[in-house]
Amino acid sequence: MTTLQQITSCMDAYDPEALAVDKARAVVRAFLTPVSTNEKVAVRSALGRVLGEDIISTLDVPAHDNSAMDGYALRHADLAPEGESVLRLAGSAFAGRQFEGTVGKGECVRIMTGAVMPDGADTVVIQEIVQTDGDQVRIPAGQKRGQNRRLAGEDLAAGKPVLRTGQPVGPPELGLIASLGLAEVTVRRRLRVAFFSTGDELASVGSALKQGEVYDSNRYTLYGMLSRLNCDLIDMGVVRDDPASLEHALKTAATDADAIITSGGVSVGEADFMRELLGKLGEVVFWKIAMKPGRPMAFGRIAHAGNAAHFFGLPGNPVAVMVTFYQFVREALLALSGRSGDCAPPLLPVPCTAAIRKNPGRTEFQRGTLSRNDQGQWSVSPTGAQGSGVLRSMSEANCFIVLEHARGTVKPGELVQVQLFDGLI
Repeated sequence: MTTLQQITSCMDAYDPEALAVDKARAVVRAFLTPVSTNEKVAVRSALGRVLGEDIISTLDVPAHDNSAMDGYALRHADLAPEGESVLRLAGSAFAGRQFEGTVGKGECVRIMTGAVMPDGADTVVIQEIVQTDGDQVRIPAGQKRGQNRRLAGEDLAAGKPVLRTGQPVGPPELGLIASLGLAEVTVRRRLRVAFFSTGDELASVGSALKQGEVYDSNRYTLYGMLSRLNCDLIDMGVVRDDPASLEHALKTAATDADAIITSGGVSVGEADFMRELLGKLGEVVFWKIAMKPGRPMAFGRIAHAGNAAHFFGLPGNPVAVMVTFYQFVREALLALSGRSGDCAPPLLPVPCTAAIRKNPGRTEFQRGTLSRNDQGQWSVSPTGAQGSGVLRSMSEANCFIVLEHARGTVKPGELVQVQLFDGLI
């Protein structure tokens, strides 16, 4: 098993006290061990899951050449090289009820979308451009051989891979699987994720606040973000700033979970006991990541009772929790679930309407509103107050404005990179 020390020793300019965002992502990716256990589920239950084996087509889809449009099936060789052609209507073909017989010379067949192509026919002319008079069908010039015809196996070919191991199952994949007649599909088991908040100052929702207390909102945002990833969740509540309580919680979580996520307790405050505990229970590198918000974050692996869980120690401020989750944890959990390919959300260049002050040397994730003017041009504006405790800024925004590590202050009208919340959050 690869260790964090082995990974970081090969990394240029590795600095656990000021790790750049891209290098932090590289460490996380290199350290992940995806789940490999499979299970069979009903097709509909596979939605949102990750395929555990390749799906090979057992048949051609479509099974026969068929019409892509409502119109008339004919032999292209019967059409005049120039000008209009007149053919005799020989019958009709419907989806599920094909034309019996063969299209002869000078004949055509009325055909509906999805109907099997009649024997002898190789072309379909759409009904909108055809004129009929009894059994006489007038076809205008300019028709191409093979037009509006779907070939057998054009979508899926028998014996060929349809979907690959590690591919997420979405609505299109459900349809592809169903088109093969499969009632069950093999998927990776769900990722088990334990999460809890730390801090003596946290009060449970529904209770009266005492002096100096705040309600525990982080567990609710974590629950919401994790639910979108189709994980099995273990909500361990609030754990107080007590070494014995924290050690018990971490050991309990490590026994059952593939990943552990905590909020709070990873900064350098005197009540933060995590550093010592994590060193005792597993292999963890503490980072002061060169980013804002979310500078303090811990990542590693905790082992107990024969099981090892990946650990993500997130900051305590609400916005910092969400930013670090979406920039590191989300991608890591998708990879841990067995998903193949790049799971990182795309960045899009958009003009910024306002100036943004920034110093080079860290990556900043400002909350922004992406909008389009009457001319159809897109631009982005910061939402206002950007403090890591202003959770309202996440609700008001629809994207992150991502300001790169080396970038300085942004001037109005300059291009910035945006990361859309839609599909991410």
